[in-house]
Amino acid sequence: MPKMKRHSGMGKRVKITGSGKILRQQTGLRHRLEVKSSHETRSLSGTVEVAKADVKRVKKMLGR
Repeated sequence: MPKMKRHSGMGKRVKITGSGKILRQQTGLRHRLEVKSSHETRSLSGTVEVAKADVKRVKKMLGR
């Protein structure tokens, strides 16, 4: 049986906390920043939890 390989790209995109939650960056901060208001830019910064519907898929990609 071959080894289970994790998805290296997913490992770069998410972080697992000590309690087991999976955190990700919010989308929308890569381009068109001149158009967005400062309030919107600030609210998009920081990390959020991965959606409940996606947790199973992300964990599988991480090999957990």
